[in-house]
Amino acid sequence: MTDRSTLKDHLAQQAVETGLSELLGLIAAACIDIRKVVSGGALAGVLGASGNVNVQDEEQKKLDVISNDILTEQLLASPLVAGVASEEMDNCQPATHDGGKYLVLFDPLDGSSNIDINAPVGTIFSVLAAPEGDITDVAFLQDGRQQLAAGYVLYGGQTMLVLTTGAGVAGFTLSLDGQWLLTHPEIRVTPDTKEFAINMSNQRHWAEGVQKYVAGCLAGAEGHRGKNFNMRWVAAMVADVHRIMMRGGVFLYPWDSREPNKPGKLRLMYEGNPMSFLVEQAGGKSTTDGRNAILDVTPTQLHQRVPVILGSANEIEEIARTCGV
Repeated sequence: MTDRSTLKDHLAQQAVETGLSELLGLIAAACIDIRKVVSGGALAGVLGASGNVNVQDEEQKKLDVISNDILTEQLLASPLVAGVASEEMDNCQPATHDGGKYLVLFDPLDGSSNIDINAPVGTIFSVLAAPEGDITDVAFLQDGRQQLAAGYVLYGGQTMLVLTTGAGVAGFTLSLDGQWLLTHPEIRVTPDTKEFAINMSNQRHWAEGVQKYVAGCLAGAEGHRGKNFNMRWVAAMVADVHRIMMRGGVFLYPWDSREPNKPGKLRLMYEGNPMSFLVEQAGGKSTTDGRNAILDVTPTQLHQRVPVILGSANEIEEIARTCGV
């Protein structure tokens, strides 16, 4: 293990701008602190609900609040950061100092429903350039192709950081002595797959094109696709996307008819954009509906929701054909 590159070494080899490299190091360090709290579980008294709801009208878990506080406090203390925005906060929080070059958005603990059953959870983050002037919510409304970096940390059997700065995707594993060591230097999403991830209990609510695509997968080798599929669903986007990064597949969280005026469930700025950036940098594709790329969506609200479909490129193209593109 000692001959592996560290996160700092890797970023230097990629010639990542010094300030951005330092910021990514800060995010990675904060995630180590989150991992420590998550691993304490019931012994640390951090399981269960906090008694509050967030701006999404979702019940906050204690670990949601703790993780959000860790990232917010540590990032805003850095002179590199002009402001932060989180899935768990109503509005952005600008730094109290001047001169910060970066904005950071994050879902501090993705997969809250998994917390109390000791299933995988994670942190998702996105880095943008800070515009000149006052930092308000509007400063964060940049399309996904403006991201300087994005990544996630998976708190699972191993703690892994998967990261892009726009030059491919690399994966790091947290060592026993607390170092992020490069273990997956060039992550690529296989173009073909026989796995899909979707919450099948919602099938009756999906649009016709999505229902038709999933029906084709379920028909197996006897159907028009001519191959058998496996379905996987961890109920934490970090875990489901990580599986795709490691061995291919597609992830779908589509629009459904129960709330027809809401375009989707997942948040564009905290989930859709960073995960799409990672998947596309690894050779995969992402879309909202088979027609439009997630990274091309012009954000209008800090907590904007979108349908999310991403993963193996050839399978995303099949979804596009099935949805009538």
